[in-house]
Amino acid sequence: MPEPTASNPSDPQAADDASAPTPTANLAEARQRIDAIDRELQALIAERARWAQQVGRAKGPLMAAVDYYRPEREAQVLRMVVDRNQGPLSDAELVRLFREIMSACLAQQEPLCIGFLGPEGTFSQQAAQKHFGHSARLLPLASIEEVFQEVEAGHADFGIVPVENSGQGTIQSTLDMFLTSRLKICGEIELRVHQYLLSRTGRMEDVERVYSHPQSLAQCKVWLRQHLPASERVATASNAEGARRAHLADDAAAIAGEAVAHVYGLKVIAGPIEDRPDNTTRFLVLGRELFPPSGNDRTSLLVFVKDQPGALFNALSPFAAHGVSMNRIESRPAHSGAWQYAFFIDLSGHVEDAALRAALDELTPHASEIRVLGSYPVAIP
Repeated sequence: MPEPTASNPSDPQAADDASAPTPTANLAEARQRIDAIDRELQALIAERARWAQQVGRAKGPLMAAVDYYRPEREAQVLRMVVDRNQGPLSDAELVRLFREIMSACLAQQEPLCIGFLGPEGTFSQQAAQKHFGHSARLLPLASIEEVFQEVEAGHADFGIVPVENSGQGTIQSTLDMFLTSRLKICGEIELRVHQYLLSRTGRMEDVERVYSHPQSLAQCKVWLRQHLPASERVATASNAEGARRAHLADDAAAIAGEAVAHVYGLKVIAGPIEDRPDNTTRFLVLGRELFPPSGNDRTSLLVFVKDQPGALFNALSPFAAHGVSMNRIESRPAHSGAWQYAFFIDLSGHVEDAALRAALDELTPHASEIRVLGSYPVAIP
C-alpha cells in the first residue's frame, strides 16, 4: 500500500481539500466551522475597507465621492472574481456579493448619489442597485430627461437610463437626449426583466384596465391578448406609476416587477407574463467624464454624416478596414434640419485603442461631426 503524502501548503487544491467538510462531520461541527469562517470573512472585509480608505488618502484631498469612483477598476476586480470562481456559488451571485462589498467600502468616504427613472420600484432602480450596490444613495426622478438634467447639474453623481430591450428594441427618448446632452456613458447594465400582473384584489375577473409603461405593455401583449382581451391598456410614465394608479381602484391592474407589489400593497395575479423568456433590458450609466480602458470595453459614437452619396458606407467602412467590430447602429433625426440624420454606433473596444483611433481619424473627413458618447466596460452578469 502506498504511503500517504503530505499536502503542500502552497497548493490551492490541497488547501481546499484540507478545509472541505468531511463525510462524518455532524451538525455541531458544521456550525462551528461556519462561525469560524464568518469571523475570518468579517476580519478580511474590515481589512479591505481600511485599505480602501488608504486608496482614498493616496489620491489626495478630493471633493466628493464621485472623485473616488473608477468604473474601469471595478470592472477589472469583478472579472477577476468571475475568473477565480470554481463554485458552488454562481458567477452572478459572487459578482453581486463583491459589488456590495465595494459599494460599502466606497461609501466610507461619502455615498454616491445615483439618479434613476422613478418612482421607487422601477426596473431602473433595480439596475442602479445591481450596478452600484445598496450603499449608494438613490434619487428617483420623474423622467429620462430629468435624469440627464440632474447629472449635468451635478445634483447626482451618475444616472441610470434604459436604452434598449431585447424584444422591443431601442428606447428612442434616451437616444434623442444625447443629441443635445454632453454627458458621457460610463457603463452599461443588463437586467433580466420579469413582468407580473398586480392588483388590489388579486382577482383576474375584476380587471377592466391595465396600467403600465408602454415598453412593459408591449412586452406582454400576447399574454394580455390571450388572458385579458377586453381590458383597456393605459400607458403610464413608469411601471411604478401604473402600480400606484392600480392601487386606487379594485377594477384596475398594473404590469410591473414583483417588488412593486410590496411597495404599493398589491397582490400578484399572475407572472411572469412577459412574452419572451429572454426578456432583458439594457441600461446606460450616465456621467460627466470619460474613464480609462478596463480591458474589455465598448465605445458609443454619435456620427452626423454629410448629405452625399455613399454617406453611410463612408461612415462604416473605416471600422471594417481596421478590424473594429460594430455591435449596433441606429439612425435618428439630427434635429439640425429637415431630413438630416445622425447615427448612433456601438463598437467593440475603447476609444484609446489604436485600431479604433485610426478608424475615427479615417472617418473624420466624411462626417460633419463625431461625438464619443462614451468608452466603458462591457456589462458583467
